[in-house]
Amino acid sequence: MRKKIKKINAAILIIGNEILSGRTQDKNVAFISKWLNSNCGISIKEVRIIPDEEKIIIKNILTLSKKFNYVFTSGGIGPTHDDITAKSISKAFKVKYEYHEEAYAILERYYGKKKFNDGRKKMAKMPRGSKLIYNPSSAAPGFIIKNVLSLPGVPSILNSMIENCKRYLVKGLKIHSKTINLFTVESNISKQLSLIQKKYKKFVDIGSYPFFRLGKIGVAIVTRSTSLKKLKNVNTDLMKVIKIKKIEVLNL
Repeated sequence: MRKKIKKINAAILIIGNEILSGRTQDKNVAFISKWLNSNCGISIKEVRIIPDEEKIIIKNILTLSKKFNYVFTSGGIGPTHDDITAKSISKAFKVKYEYHEEAYAILERYYGKKKFNDGRKKMAKMPRGSKLIYNPSSAAPGFIIKNVLSLPGVPSILNSMIENCKRYLVKGLKIHSKTINLFTVESNISKQLSLIQKKYKKFVDIGSYPFFRLGKIGVAIVTRSTSLKKLKNVNTDLMKVIKIKKIEVLNL
């Protein structure tokens, strides 16, 4: 079993012209982020959306793989001409772009030899030395090379594959969170939040997010920490402020 390390981070690289054009709405960032936080104790620290352009993909892969423990890519590993993620990652790490023997066998078995055309064969090509991320939905696997995990862009397929990433990840400590929904405006509590955040800055992250609900303006105060004790202390301090200011709490 891998030893848990306190702080493990990651970046998400969304690859696809269709996302940048607005034709397709990204759903993968929220899903990957939530899954990593709740299942692996891994925090997403950066998200980038880039086009299907080789030079841009290579540049971002090299930058992010050096900066973070893991990089998750989404998109560009399908059968069409603009699916160039695997080839670009091969060039980034200066390894051969070739058929992965096991991936080829999986796809050939799934489609049958007669229907296993060139486009489908392309989905078996990836950087030399890659390990597979198995796909229970449509057979075509993703892959991991170094600290880069490459997944498809279709949300339903990515969702079905995400558990198969876990075997390759070193887990961090679980990140606990608590949300308090208040009927007030941010400016009414901003000073107090700043003081509390300063007090616990090494242990707890505090975020405030405005909302409009039941005809009223409100703000959600979200606290996150790997320490349940520190999280409890922060929320005790928050409730003192709420009581002093006589702010209404929305119970959900």
